[in-house]
Amino acid sequence: MNLKRVVVTGIGALTPIGNTVEEFWTGLINGVSGAAPITRFDASLFKTQFACEVKNLDVEKFIDRKEARKMDPFTQYAMISVEEAMNDAGFDLETIDKSRAGVIWGSGIGGLRTFQDEVTYFANGDGTPRFNPFFIPKMIADISAGFISIKYGFRGPNFVTVSACASATNALIDAFNYIRLGKADIFISGGSEAAVTEAGIGGFNAMKALSQRNESPETASRPFDKDRDGFVLGEGAGALILEEYEHAKARGAKIYAELVGGGMSADAYHITAPHPEGLGASTVMNIALEDAGLSPEAIDYINVHGTSTPLGDVGETKAIGQVFGDHAYNLNISSTKSMTGHLLGAAGAVEAIACILAIKNSLVPPTINHFTDDENFDPRLNLTFNKAQKREINFALSNTFGFGGHNCSVIFKKYN
Repeated sequence: MNLKRVVVTGIGALTPIGNTVEEFWTGLINGVSGAAPITRFDASLFKTQFACEVKNLDVEKFIDRKEARKMDPFTQYAMISVEEAMNDAGFDLETIDKSRAGVIWGSGIGGLRTFQDEVTYFANGDGTPRFNPFFIPKMIADISAGFISIKYGFRGPNFVTVSACASATNALIDAFNYIRLGKADIFISGGSEAAVTEAGIGGFNAMKALSQRNESPETASRPFDKDRDGFVLGEGAGALILEEYEHAKARGAKIYAELVGGGMSADAYHITAPHPEGLGASTVMNIALEDAGLSPEAIDYINVHGTSTPLGDVGETKAIGQVFGDHAYNLNISSTKSMTGHLLGAAGAVEAIACILAIKNSLVPPTINHFTDDENFDPRLNLTFNKAQKREINFALSNTFGFGGHNCSVIFKKYN
């Protein structure tokens, strides 16, 4: 069968380095770190006392106070980023067929703040079961897609993907496939996360996953650096409007880029550690290339998963070498997590937007905080250290990998 083409016609971002797409991009190209001491709670007794928080956000400028109280922060973040993306896409909601418009969102954890607060309140009580009536609908991960569809009246497919840190990319691939199979014309897709809580920081600390560079938070996320010591927890959301090409063209939509391929795989190795030889990572990139009908030599830029963990960064670069061979040395490679931190289930959406803007602006965001070379990385790789680099980008690939061994890759193409 002939598959439909899928394009991106709107984007929205709420991140630790900017609360709009414009602010986010300015932060990226200028190498701004979003890491700072935690303000959400007193972290003085925690091993890690910093994170990449969303800053200077007045939720009530976007969401009515009464409605906002029904939402966990991860849903609030979703609604705010989607509003920017929908405004950007410029739909006339009175004329589109809402039965062919859907929402596929991603979140790795969902309403962690709500769950923590309600259980803590109960545990501190006298055993009487007093819970907020919105406890369950605020907590469940799928409620974000529900709220989005209710606001815009989209009656097509509606669900949330949960594949840890691959969740948002998983959601994009699902939406991509529905559209190109002709099952829908429009999707709101992306992801959101709000895990900077006592449970979030404490839980990841217990796993020894987080950087503990409390004396210098702004330099703590340092992918590919010899002295990297774990990831920095981030929060926020990214939203993309995916649209069938002919549908977008017929309404005169602005087109940012074309989504041309997606891949999914599993490491089938360990619940948290990546495959040491990057087996799942190489598999997923090969699947995405095959899906897009591209040779490895077509790719210009890879936005890597690049979390700043000792094992993960090594495995991913090994995988890039396996897939791209000598062309790996012609690529620009960068980890924007060095600036945003790791947004978990929202990472894939935010990094997809980074790829789209890199294509649009012919500019590769840097990997900041590189101080010391690590002999585990091939020095011939261009990891775009510390400064953005000008480059014509026709195809960009974005990797996201999650606990449980979940791997997702998507490929965006310049739209002419």
